[in-house]
Amino acid sequence: MIKRLCVIGVGLIGGSVARAARAKELCHEIVGVDADTDNLRKALECGVIDVGFSDAKQGAANADLVMIATPVGAVETVFGALKPVWSDQTVVTDASSTKCNVIESAERVFGGVPENFVPGHPIAGAERSGVDASTANLYQGKRVILTPLTNTCPQALKQVESFWQSMGAKISEMEPAHHDEVLAATSHLPHVLAFTLTYMLGKKDEQQEIFQYAAGGFRDFTRIASSDPKMWLDICLANRREIVLLIDQFREELSVVAGLISRGAADDLYSLFSDARSARQRFLDQLEK
Repeated sequence: MIKRLCVIGVGLIGGSVARAARAKELCHEIVGVDADTDNLRKALECGVIDVGFSDAKQGAANADLVMIATPVGAVETVFGALKPVWSDQTVVTDASSTKCNVIESAERVFGGVPENFVPGHPIAGAERSGVDASTANLYQGKRVILTPLTNTCPQALKQVESFWQSMGAKISEMEPAHHDEVLAATSHLPHVLAFTLTYMLGKKDEQQEIFQYAAGGFRDFTRIASSDPKMWLDICLANRREIVLLIDQFREELSVVAGLISRGAADDLYSLFSDARSARQRFLDQLEK
C-alpha cells in the first residue's frame, strides 16, 4: 500500500485519481497540490485529499507516488519545483494528454528523463473541470497509455501499472511519438473541430438565432466544446505538428465532400457516408471488447 500519494493538480483528472485511490484503499494519506486555492479548499472540504499545498515542493516531500495532473503547459514548471526534492525512492508519473513535450520538459529540467519517472495518459475525461467534476469511477474500464523510455525503471513502471489497474483501468504501452500521433487523430482534432464549428455558428447565432433551432445532433457533436479552453490551448500548442497535419488532411477530405454535394454525385456521396458509418461501427465494436 502507498503511504503517501501526492496529486499535483486536483481537478477532474487528479481529483478522480484521489477519489479512486481512497475508495479502493490504495494509500494511507493523500496530499493535494493546486495553484487554485478555491479548488484546493473544495478538495479538502469534500475529503478528496487529506492535506493541501499550493507549492509542489512541499506537497511532494516524502511522497511514495507523485501524480502530475496539471494542464500540460504547466508540467515543466512542476518539474522545476520538484527538482530540489526529487528522490529516487519516489515514483513519479503524469496524466498529460501529450507525451513528447513532457519528456522534452524533463530533459530540459533534469538534463535527462529520470529513471523513476513513468510518462502516462489516462484516456478518460469529461467536458466539466475542477474537483467538483471528479468521480471515483472515472477510470473504471478505461484505457491508460504508458509511454516508458528505455531507461525507465522496471519497478517504477510496474508500480504505476498496478496503481492504474487497481483503479479499474486497462493498461497499454506505446512509443511517445506514436501516442501523440494517435491522440491527435482520436482526441485533439475532434476537439478542435468542435470548438471551431461552435465558434463559427456562435457568430451566426448572434444575428440568426441558430442555436434556438439546433437539435440533438448539434448538441452531441459539440459537447466537447464545453471542455476547459486553457487545457485545450496547452494541448494544441504541445502537439501542434500532428494536429496541423490532420487539419490539412481533413480540409482535403472536406473539399472532396463539398465537390460531391455540389455536383449532386449521389452514389459517391452515399458510398462515403456508408463507409463512414461502417468505420464508426468498428469503433463501437472495439469499445465493447
